[in-house]
Amino acid sequence: MTTLYEGAFAKINLTLDVLGKREDGYHDLKSVMQTISIRDDVEIDVDTGKPWVLKCDADGIPADRRNLAWKAAEVFFEQTKRTTTGLEIRITKRIPMEAGLGGGSADAAAVLRALNRHYGNPLSIMALAELGALVGSDVPFCVLCGTAMVEGRGERLRKLPDLPDCCFVVCKPDFSVSTPELYKKIDEVEIAKRPDHQAMESALLAGDLGKIAENVFNVFDPVVTADHLELNYIKSIFNSYGSINQQMTGSGSAVFAMVPDFEFAAVICNMLKENYPQVYIAKPV
Repeated sequence: MTTLYEGAFAKINLTLDVLGKREDGYHDLKSVMQTISIRDDVEIDVDTGKPWVLKCDADGIPADRRNLAWKAAEVFFEQTKRTTTGLEIRITKRIPMEAGLGGGSADAAAVLRALNRHYGNPLSIMALAELGALVGSDVPFCVLCGTAMVEGRGERLRKLPDLPDCCFVVCKPDFSVSTPELYKKIDEVEIAKRPDHQAMESALLAGDLGKIAENVFNVFDPVVTADHLELNYIKSIFNSYGSINQQMTGSGSAVFAMVPDFEFAAVICNMLKENYPQVYIAKPV
């Protein structure tokens, strides 16, 4: 038996646009995604000689093939024709759930990276990301990590220059958002503002944190905020204590503040933690 260890990093959407509904029922998206240092830890025992097992220290996580981490392992062995005499996956959960931070996708991506490394890297990182598309929409990016333009359902990736040094404060309020319901709403409303991806790319190329912050935008944010005005309160705290921009990530409900350094992040964290236990300081990775 061999034990593998891999970090599973959360993602945020610096930009997110919904371009339209596809014939297969999914939506075409365009998003600049960024991995951040909030992470789950994934351990995998390979060749246990026993039936497959998945364990997680958080409540409410499926411990069978409904879990994306389990599905990722199945897909890896099916597609690479590698074999194992048994598998145990253990997940230590730190990424908030139902937050738009890609926790389940990050765990699946960690499984793919760990197994690929264990079996001698039969797949390049981009081929492994392509494999991730068979598991879930955010998995390809979570395999790649860093800063990237993500298009289609999430399967089309293009690396972008690294984000300049900064900090994020991430706050997950008590409520969660139904992603299918949110997509239904976005189909029914006129999107008044969309992110300027060209401007965001130019800002990243220039390494200009101020310009990057100016171009942070998620089309889901106004739709969710209209139903949950609490997000405006959180963003007002961000804004009052040094954030250079603040936005919801993914389909929510977590919101993040981009701040230039740790001191601002610490102050914001202190202002929120009494009312919001799920508040975190993170760095881009």
